[in-house]
Amino acid sequence: MDGMTDGIIFDVDGTLWDSTDSVAESWNLAVREHSSLDLVIDGPVLSGLFGKTMNEIADALFYMLPEKERMELLAVCFDYENRYLEEKPGKLYEGVFETMKALSEKYPLFIASNCQKGYIEVLLKTCGLSPFVTDHLCFGETQAPKSVTIRTLMERNHLKNVVYVGDTQGDADACRDAGVPFIFAEYGFGEVPDAKVRIARITDLLSLNLSEQ
Repeated sequence: MDGMTDGIIFDVDGTLWDSTDSVAESWNLAVREHSSLDLVIDGPVLSGLFGKTMNEIADALFYMLPEKERMELLAVCFDYENRYLEEKPGKLYEGVFETMKALSEKYPLFIASNCQKGYIEVLLKTCGLSPFVTDHLCFGETQAPKSVTIRTLMERNHLKNVVYVGDTQGDADACRDAGVPFIFAEYGFGEVPDAKVRIARITDLLSLNLSEQ
């Protein structure tokens, strides 16, 4: 990387928090109330889908429905999810609050995710992270691959030298396509065998020389 790091961008699921149980509960409620599908969505299934785009999730879960109905049901699931998480939020990984607070005193912090609109806002509100995050952007707003979401977030905040912290191969691929250094959160949901920089816990970020990534 040329120059000093001017921002850190974070993924959400598997990086900052784990909302798997609450999301599964909200989606099962939505499916029961708005479809005739005999389908139960559990945590392990969801954790394997976190990080994928909304379209990919709809195709994986509701493949038995026509495309239009797939997307309509997914939209209902996301609506239920955002409201459910207000009452039963996900759980921050150990050290996230303290690490974000400390890092925000040295760097602007950002979030880029493949989630729906409203999801990042629920995370920030329910977990008290709003004071530490400068800006955020998601697939629900860009309708574009994560690499494009990352670049768009960088452009609107005039960022040149960022690092991205995520937990899946999809995150690593997006960073490669966006030309952004990737830091692999080993404690999350995914595996990234070729990751050059790894953290076992989020507090490890505090001891990394981020300008050398």
